Amino acid sequence: MSRNQATILLTLLTVIIAAWLYLYYQHWLMTSLPMSEMWMPSADIYNWQWTDFWLVYTMWAVMMIAMMLPTAIPMVAVYTKICEQRYQTAYTHTLLFVFAYLVVWLVFSIALSALQWQMHGLNFLTPMMDMQHDQLAAILFLLAGAYQFTPQKNKFLQSCRTPMGFVLTEWREGTMGAFQMGIKHGSACLGCCWAQMLIMFAVGVMSLLGMVFITLLVFAEKIVPPRYRFFSKAVGILFIVWSFRLFIS
Repeated sequence: MSRNQATILLTLLTVIIAAWLYLYYQHWLMTSLPMSEMWMPSADIYNWQWTDFWLVYTMWAVMMIAMMLPTAIPMVAVYTKICEQRYQTAYTHTLLFVFAYLVVWLVFSIALSALQWQMHGLNFLTPMMDMQHDQLAAILFLLAGAYQFTPQKNKFLQSCRTPMGFVLTEWREGTMGAFQMGIKHGSACLGCCWAQMLIMFAVGVMSLLGMVFITLLVFAEKIVPPRYRFFSKAVGILFIVWSFRLFIS
């Protein structure tokens, strides 16, 4: 591993660890503080202030960084190696690539925050951000499971599973090119994983176990060789079975 690669990996690991520590701290606050001292989003959507929306958005944004940045490390490693060969240095280009990748997920976090806002208004979520509507939880699992079998899922997943192929086919020169490639990869990753992220609503928005489970699942999908397509189908079956269990419970 070159000095550039080691520095970039250390930077990514620092960001990832910081994000997980923040999530753990928030989880600790929710499980340790008395209800009277705890911030909770209002069930009445008309009572939400900008502060409420910002706190919910920050939670989702950090969650996306913590969950999705580890899964991007194989792609970042390949991109860094190519940048070293072309530019002799890779730090600036790789950081722009990673930043652009995260921009996609940070924008998606706005949609997740707005969806949570509506779910509170419909009383689907408790003030502790846990799902209290089994049928909706089942629908979310069913949606995530069904998406695993679609051509769109397979198309986006293939892009994430073959870092070298993505870099060679989508290569753009310069710093602007690095940003464009990061957006392209982030968009493909979002297209692959958006339905799985909705499962966080079903298992509890601040469920650390749910976060770890989905992170490991996404990471496994990305590193499994492309010829093992049955893995994604198996995940889809798992989600669908989980959905049926919720429907009949």
